[in-house]
Amino acid sequence: QLRLVESGGNVVRIGGSLTLWCEVSGLSFRDYDFAWYRQAPEQTRELVASVTVRGTPKYAVSVNGRFTISRDNTEITVYLRMNSLVPEDTATYYCHAGCERSPYWGQGTRVTVTS
Repeated sequence: QLRLVESGGNVVRIGGSLTLWCEVSGLSFRDYDFAWYRQAPEQTRELVASVTVRGTPKYAVSVNGRFTISRDNTEITVYLRMNSLVPEDTATYYCHAGCERSPYWGQGTRVTVTS
């Protein structure tokens, strides 16, 4: 059974840092690209960062230089390190596996950035 379980969401102050992680099971981890998406209240879900099977990262303009996505093929986990957080980063963050239209999503983890 495929499972993507996100963790690490929390309340953090402006300028702070947070690391999210996504534990994966039920698929061949090394064969999948992974991505982090986020969705703020009353907003559409947006792509934050992605990492290919080879480990090549890609970032949304809004987080480039502040966020780092990585994957650990041994731990079967995908990470998102978030630095210099701003209120606009407040959202529920979702882990996604596979191509853009893949149905493989986690349940989300909530990040709130406060002053």
